[in-house]
Amino acid sequence: MKKHFWWITCALLTFSVTIISWRAENITESNRIVVANKPVKSSAKELFTQYLDQIYNTAQLSEAGLDLAVFQRAAIGYFNLKASNKVPQYSSIITIVDLAKSSCAKRMWVIDLINKELILNTWVAHGNGSGNDMADRFSNENDSHASSLGFYITDNIYNGKHGRSLRLDGLDSGFNDNARARSIVMHAAPYVSKATINAKGRLGRSEGCPALSPKVAGKVINTIKGKTVLFISGNDSNYTSRYLDEETAANYVYPDGTANL
Repeated sequence: MKKHFWWITCALLTFSVTIISWRAENITESNRIVVANKPVKSSAKELFTQYLDQIYNTAQLSEAGLDLAVFQRAAIGYFNLKASNKVPQYSSIITIVDLAKSSCAKRMWVIDLINKELILNTWVAHGNGSGNDMADRFSNENDSHASSLGFYITDNIYNGKHGRSLRLDGLDSGFNDNARARSIVMHAAPYVSKATINAKGRLGRSEGCPALSPKVAGKVINTIKGKTVLFISGNDSNYTSRYLDEETAANYVYPDGTANL
């Protein structure tokens, strides 16, 4: 009888130890799962990158031929300019020109960043001092007739020798800050057309102005006038800008990790 009782007691003790061990093991595993699934707070730069990707994809900018890297640089500059109060807080428009592309391509994009919308994609001419079909030389000098890279702020409309035109202020010292003195403006030009491309194999060229087709010039000028951002990009390894500060842009959009839009 005692022997039988001893075997029952041993069996119960073994079962209890097994249950306790199983529970401990599962609690530990459960804790591991909870820790593994704990959300990690993203940095302002990570959130900013995700935000730019979202705009790029929603506005279908890749389909419109705008390279992601060019868009990212333009947007970084836009938010730097907002952070420095050079652009009104209500302004949501940015215009991007990519002179690394052939003049036969529609290489100007007008984008509403806040609404994540492509407003217009069209042709734009470069200066005759910058090259033929491809722009490969840039200058800030008077009488160079070349295009100037960098960030601009649009200003007022006036009627000049090219008709209704839009004044531009260059913001990058040494690269485009001579725009006013050079009378670099946005205007319509008959040589910006599909017919010119068909006849010459390229667009006509300006004296440094980002000239537009007469068919869209009025719409573009009306849309981007009055302190909006224009970014002219191109193949020039010497180009730098104080406004290409990703950290400033990210912290403006996501201060303390929360959106400021």
